[in-house]
Amino acid sequence: MFLIMLSIYHWDMLQRKRGKMYMCFEQRKHLLREMCGGNGEKKHILEDMTDKELENLIVDEKHGVIYCYIPKVACTNWKRVMFVLNQSEPYQDPMSISGDLVHMPYQLTLLNSFPRIEMKVRLKHYTKFLFVRDPFVRLISAYRDKFQRYNEYYYLNFARDMLRLYGGQPEPPKSVDEAFASGLHPSFYSFIQYLLDPQTEKNVPFEPHWRQMHRLCHPCLIQYDFVGHQETLQADAEQLLRILKLQDDIKFPPSYDNMTSPGWVWDWFRTVPLEARRKLYKLYEVDFKLFGYTKPDALLNE
Repeated sequence: MFLIMLSIYHWDMLQRKRGKMYMCFEQRKHLLREMCGGNGEKKHILEDMTDKELENLIVDEKHGVIYCYIPKVACTNWKRVMFVLNQSEPYQDPMSISGDLVHMPYQLTLLNSFPRIEMKVRLKHYTKFLFVRDPFVRLISAYRDKFQRYNEYYYLNFARDMLRLYGGQPEPPKSVDEAFASGLHPSFYSFIQYLLDPQTEKNVPFEPHWRQMHRLCHPCLIQYDFVGHQETLQADAEQLLRILKLQDDIKFPPSYDNMTSPGWVWDWFRTVPLEARRKLYKLYEVDFKLFGYTKPDALLNE
């Protein structure tokens, strides 16, 4: 009898926990609807958008799912999941799929590969989800990944300009090998200066790893059914798979890059002058507000 009562108790606690999580997810969707009511992005309609603006939406025809991926928000693992779901059952472990493979062109079906009328049908009837992250933490992650590690593409296309324009290096090394050999890479502040420079987006939009999340996924145009947060990634992923009725078929890969502390964020921003921090917040303010992230007053007030 005791074991039965204990099982009932655990089941009841699980249902209460899931109920609270459900309310949390509903609050995130409600916040989006509320914020989008007064947000300028709503002036867009699907017909006005280019295929390029819709390139982050991945479609799983088999299960009727659309995922909008945001770089530096667990997108490699979610792409692995989307890739596996399009294979035959039983599904492979997503971690058995190469991260490089899922980032290659034509490995996943994009929404913009369909005619406009078919895009609208899928957007209306498919389950649509995205995962977001604290905007400043996402910028730190992008900086670490692209500029503190060996990356020829990002060095040649971005880091050299940052060193030249903001890093006091009028003639930066021509190759990433030379730069790394001399221990040279843009500082975090140089990266922030690059983001704040009006010339940066004069001809082309921000690179997707630091482009604002709402500009990648258009949450005021597309009514998402599920908004997950990187900060609660594992729990949110499990809940989403339950909603999709896939919890017994596939497991989301474990992640170790979810949690950060306020002190850790401050360590990165201590080299950035106060005025630049405030300007950066204004640049990403819509992301903070749409997705329910608290304004980082400790960084913005001194």
